[in-house]
Amino acid sequence: MQRGFHGAIFDVDGVLVDSPHEAAWREALRELMESDWQDIRERTTWSPERFTPQVYQAVMSGKPRMSGARAALDYFQVPDADQRVEAYAERKQTMVIELIEAGEFTAYPDALRFIIAVKDAGIKVAAASSSKNAGLFLRQIRLDTFAREHAIASKFVSPGLSLLDFFDADVSGRDFARGKPHPEMFLTAAQELGVAPEASFVVEDAAAGVQAAKAGNMAALGLARADDADLLTKANADLVVTSLDVVDLAALGDGRLGLAGARCDPGDVVHSPHETVGVVPHRGAQLVWKQGRIVYASTLALDLLAVDPDGRGSLSAVTG
Repeated sequence: MQRGFHGAIFDVDGVLVDSPHEAAWREALRELMESDWQDIRERTTWSPERFTPQVYQAVMSGKPRMSGARAALDYFQVPDADQRVEAYAERKQTMVIELIEAGEFTAYPDALRFIIAVKDAGIKVAAASSSKNAGLFLRQIRLDTFAREHAIASKFVSPGLSLLDFFDADVSGRDFARGKPHPEMFLTAAQELGVAPEASFVVEDAAAGVQAAKAGNMAALGLARADDADLLTKANADLVVTSLDVVDLAALGDGRLGLAGARCDPGDVVHSPHETVGVVPHRGAQLVWKQGRIVYASTLALDLLAVDPDGRGSLSAVTG
């Protein structure tokens, strides 16, 4: 039986696309609080300043529209949430569609490089987002143009190919009985790929998504683009990175999530929930490894030159 991962399942918002979802949720609530809901504003804990990216990631990210709306209203202690949730969700949806149609989103280059390389490695790929707008994003991203501009050659990238067409399966926006952190969406994606859950890994930027992957007996690769590595680590992600460029593609063939070699670029912070075997401070930076493999590096780029059984190592700085 072939070793390694056979399927890769990608969330969309925050993983593949820098979408306007967060802005739409924030602005929709602000508009309501400054108009239709002005009479109850003082009874809530909401203020424009309190709706931070961290609140979005911890409370709403990764959830279906109605669940996300209700979670936000509960978080800000909005009275009569049951009667207000639909209005909030509808206003957000109108706003996000307007932003998408205006082109107010971008695809993450590291994600496009990664997904092409994953499929080139013989791993099937699926999109699995709670958002019903995912297809709108994916359809507008021309993967052939990106590959040409970045000198990427792949037998899977043909003229006119969109990111939506690149996927072997897409379960985004479906009305599942249970949303994340329940694994139903990811289990369905694996099933449609024809891959066993334990032979799949999920790329997620939300704690609820990481929890869903683990609940489905899948490996979870956390992508901390919003300075939320701790949230993803606490959700039990197998590896957390700030860029998919540092993921070891060869390790995927062995069925594990790891880093490419021993080098991290500035800003590429990685975390692991596993036991720390070695920690070496170096010129204000830190490097942590386990079994000879880096599992955490601070923003200073470092090379791991040697690790011995006593947990000692020698380091040299690549950049200052």
